[in-house]
Amino acid sequence: MLGVCDYGKEKMKFFNKRSPTGQKRSDDTGASQVVMTLPTAFQELLSTGYTKLSDSPEVRMAVDTIADMVSNMTIQLMQNGETGDKRVKNALSRVVDIEPNKYLSRKSFIQWIVRSMLLEGNGNAIVKPTVVRGEVIGLTPISPYKVTFNVSDDDLDYAVSFDNHDYDPSELLHFVINPSIKHPFIGTGYKVALKDIVGNLKQANITKKGFMSSEYMPSLIVSVDSDSDKLGDEEGRTKFEEMYLKRKDTGKPWIIPEGMINIQQIKPLTLNDLALNDAVTLDKKTVAGLFGVPAFLLGVGTYNKDEFNNFVNTKVLSIAQVIQQTLNKLIIDDDMYFTFNPRSLYNYSLLDMVNAGTQMVKVNALRRNELRNWVGMPPDEEMSDLIVLENYLLQEDLNKQGKLVQENTQKGGEE
Repeated sequence: MLGVCDYGKEKMKFFNKRSPTGQKRSDDTGASQVVMTLPTAFQELLSTGYTKLSDSPEVRMAVDTIADMVSNMTIQLMQNGETGDKRVKNALSRVVDIEPNKYLSRKSFIQWIVRSMLLEGNGNAIVKPTVVRGEVIGLTPISPYKVTFNVSDDDLDYAVSFDNHDYDPSELLHFVINPSIKHPFIGTGYKVALKDIVGNLKQANITKKGFMSSEYMPSLIVSVDSDSDKLGDEEGRTKFEEMYLKRKDTGKPWIIPEGMINIQQIKPLTLNDLALNDAVTLDKKTVAGLFGVPAFLLGVGTYNKDEFNNFVNTKVLSIAQVIQQTLNKLIIDDDMYFTFNPRSLYNYSLLDMVNAGTQMVKVNALRRNELRNWVGMPPDEEMSDLIVLENYLLQEDLNKQGKLVQENTQKGGEE
């Protein structure tokens, strides 16, 4: 079924060696010695079963970042014109950009589409338009967990099935990412590429947690000069441990009879010895590379403005292209199309925006009120007019400059 991130249950066999029973040793005093090891539960450090992509913090960080940024952009309905394309505001543009669903805002709706494609829907997201008298009045997201694709025998056509009904793709909005080679109209997602990486990250987290939460840090071997019968079962060992090796207040020293117990320290491998941090860093970079997000968004490296803006230009706008081109199926007029406005996503400082706007105002390409809108200020009635420097003239009016007119007048007077 579409959208189920099931990597398959990979069975792992663990061979646990039985601990040898304590053997009595005779000495001059006739006392016997029993060795007790604390603890031996290394199996807790092993990752079992499978991990869904949505359960991996690194994958969620990457996907949520992309979904959040794509959903922040406004969706504009544009119409071709002789002097350039203009934005159109009508009932359809309101449905898509403001109220796609009575239960969802536009941001939540777009976030759902992106998350379904990247995470839950295995590269696919299905939306059912609600049409009344030829007009789209709403867009209903369909859970990826109840959607299946039925491909024709010749692999050239398909139907989408959910709620015990088969739909023709023309009746739905089918958002696709990473098209399948065999069936290019169906997405494939990232689950195969990320399977091993997600498993490695899960194992690293379990290992780190096991090292940090172990009751005995480091591990200890306690050699007890006592009768083996007293420590031959778990009850006896627990009683001895409670009597001599534990205190009510954590951090207080053990107080034990002299010569009765010999404690040896085993220095286990540390996280640095295991190169765990380096392995996690590499895996995080791999996840970032597969999703096309900067590694610093996953906690690796430092922030880089140019890298962030390149992320907007590539991955974010690429996902936006998929969505806006699919939304174009809702448009009847051939001269109209949907487009996302990415300007708000770029990492501009206020000074950058003011400087860029000022230059456009100077060449009569921008009204001052438009510049005020860029920086979040309300319009001002006195700043609606276009202003231009005296030096800027149309080419055909170059001979009308005051300087030239004055020179010609002077020359005429001399004649």
